[in-house]
Amino acid sequence: MTGKKSLTTRNTKSTKKSKKSVKTVEKNALVKIRDLEIQRGKDTVLHVPALDILYGEVLAVVGPNGAGKSTLLLALARLLKPERGEILFSDKHSAAYKQVQMESDTIYRRRIALVMQDPLLFDRSVFENVASGLLFRGVEKNEIKIKVPLWLDRLGVAHLSERRGGKLSGGEAQRVSLARALILEPELLLLDEPFSALDPPTRAQLLDDLGKLLNETSTTTVFVTHDLPEAAQLATRMAVIMKNQLRQVGEPDAIFANPASTDVARFFGNNKNILP
Repeated sequence: MTGKKSLTTRNTKSTKKSKKSVKTVEKNALVKIRDLEIQRGKDTVLHVPALDILYGEVLAVVGPNGAGKSTLLLALARLLKPERGEILFSDKHSAAYKQVQMESDTIYRRRIALVMQDPLLFDRSVFENVASGLLFRGVEKNEIKIKVPLWLDRLGVAHLSERRGGKLSGGEAQRVSLARALILEPELLLLDEPFSALDPPTRAQLLDDLGKLLNETSTTTVFVTHDLPEAAQLATRMAVIMKNQLRQVGEPDAIFANPASTDVARFFGNNKNILP
């Protein structure tokens, strides 16, 4: 990845107001999280007082390993049930927000797509893998024949259309996984460290290509990573999670310049803002 003059390289849709607290109630939010608490046994593994995910933004969730980043993503994907609190999803037919309920999976899950570190491809052709979500949703075969080549081309894997999923390199497999997610035109795209297993040149190129696609499509994205340069390349804003607590939300440069705590300052490598 090229050296960066500024901490953030993708900042086209963000607001100009820096925030030092975790009170992040915004207008024009696709998702609103309120007083969310996830427990494992008797231990609280994540607490989010308030967080809004804005339409069209890429929100990078950053923090050390084991801080609770992926826990937040799994809660958004409804793979973890909160002990308390609310995840409110915008009702596209009105100005209201509806609480996400574990019991009504299908409607909500049709509005999101999840990409994990492991691409989890079927042992079928690349074309069939990318088409699978559309088939599950009952999309007509003629439409699938038009859409799949389009997205294979956008992710740079059109030449691999007939290759089986198990014969792909790590970078190729992740491109197919992203195509399979983005072809669904999700309202919310969830990315759980999808580049961490890739070599640096492959990761850098895929980050660049994905950043362009997210800008073009204005897909609202939550991107989990512990890699700050990675986050800065993609993110409009960052949410910092440390010790299972949401600590700060804001633009990358604003957090670096004005960290909410010494822990956040240390994580961002900003020793100037650490009090003796």
